[in-house]
Amino acid sequence: MNDKVKKSLKSSGVYIALCVGILAVGVATAVGYRVAVGSLTETLIPDVSDTLELPDLDSYESVDSVVTDAEKTDEAVIVEEDSSQVDSQDITEELETLFYEEAKVLPVSGEILTEFSWGELVKTSGSVWKTHDGIDIAAEEGTSVKSMTSGTVTEIYSDTLWGNCVVIDHGDTVIGYYCGLSDDISVSVGDTVASGTIIGTVGNTADIEADMESHLHFALKYENAWIDPISYIEPTK
Repeated sequence: MNDKVKKSLKSSGVYIALCVGILAVGVATAVGYRVAVGSLTETLIPDVSDTLELPDLDSYESVDSVVTDAEKTDEAVIVEEDSSQVDSQDITEELETLFYEEAKVLPVSGEILTEFSWGELVKTSGSVWKTHDGIDIAAEEGTSVKSMTSGTVTEIYSDTLWGNCVVIDHGDTVIGYYCGLSDDISVSVGDTVASGTIIGTVGNTADIEADMESHLHFALKYENAWIDPISYIEPTK
């Protein structure tokens, strides 16, 4: 071969080698990108197969699509978790309210005939001057008498002045006295009662107030001192 042909072949060989080299670098770069992104995706998005349908990572667009979908899924999960926590907190607060703030009710509904005297002496219907340590609530004989709130029946007795009485420990040093009941008392000592439980009926057994119209004499003690039942049950009045 002459020198020109040799130089031409040599130049062609260098050109071909250069092209092959560039092509190899390109392939290696693409493969490396796929491997790197695939590894990174698995690291940043563990168990992503459970929530996403992964496409073949054969292009930049495919990879970007996977990452975008993963971000959206993470945001949705966070929102669901937050809303669940709020709901749970609300429910817990409602249950605590129901558990700790039990309603208080008057034993019977009716006009207050005689109010709590706040330690002052008042003349009773039997012409006796004494403090009136409870309230008299008008109610017909036979009217159901309810427990003011939950508690435990601690005493049932018949008093010469106040007639048939039921005593209930309502907790927190509050003791309720339900006096002048008829003989058909429906609870026993040791019974646990809820707010509104019927404990008996209005009678006419309290001799000290026998000449008054039919009523229930109801009294409360707090820390062993008489208190106004209305102020305790309905403090806004």
